[in-house]
Formats: sequence, C-alpha cells, structure tokens
Amino acid sequence: MERALALLSIILLTAAVIAVAKGMDQWHILPWQIWAHLATLATALVITPIMLLRKRGDKSHRIFGWIWALSMLATALISFDIRLTNDGNFSLIHILSVITVIGVPVLIISARRRDIKRHRSQARGFIIGALLVAGFFTFPFDRLLGHWLFG
Repeated sequence: MERALALLSIILLTAAVIAVAKGMDQWHILPWQIWAHLATLATALVITPIMLLRKRGDKSHRIFGWIWALSMLATALISFDIRLTNDGNFSLIHILSVITVIGVPVLIISARRRDIKRHRSQARGFIIGALLVAGFFTFPFDRLLGHWLFG
C-alpha cells in the first residue's frame, strides 16, 4: 500500500506543478493564501513518498514527520481563509480542514507514545483523505488547478 500511496502523491504533485506552470499568466491575481496553501501542500506531497518508502522510526523519519505534520496543519489552517467559492462561505472541503486540525495533534501523540499501529493507520488515513482525495478534487468541478491544467 505504501508504494501505491507514494506513487499517487508523486502523480498529484506532478499534476499540480504542471497546472501552476500553465497558469503563470494568472499568478498576479491570486491572493497570498492560495500561494501559501499550495506551498504547504507541495511540501507535504514531496515528503510523503520519502516517508512511505524509507526506513521508519529513526531521527530522519521524526524530522520529516514533524515537517509533514506542520505542513498539513498549516494547509488546513490557511484553508479557513480561502473562500473563493460558495459565495465566500465555507464549503464541504473545510470539513477536511477541521478533521486535519484535530487529527494532526492526535497523529503526533500516537507517534510520541510509540503506538506504531495507530500512528501508521492515522498517517495512511491522512495521506488518503486529506492529501490525495482532497488534492485530486482540486482539478475537476470548476476549480483553479483544473482550469490551469486542462484549460
């Protein structure tokens, strides 16, 4: 499963980078929150395959883990200030932001308690739900990255 999640993370990162490059002529109209959101997501997407495919439990894993967790937390917090759809109100995607803000500290606690089974399960859940599923849904449905990539 780790290899599949790592590959999907790489695919999503590649699609996002291509979309951003293709949307260069619109960069100037984007608010800083979008750029911060993309930067923190890109950080998590770069780290995800590294975390999934290398040895776990050593000092490097913990350092990458902290960076990944803080990137995910920052992504979620920044998203509360991004309301470009739904008439400026929160949308369904913000539910994932709430789950992430609550869940990342729980993920860290399970790692610090050395509850490896729970930590691994939570990490996979975040990678699948908050990173990959949410990430892939930024391309269809009249969304910015979808416009840039396909338009």
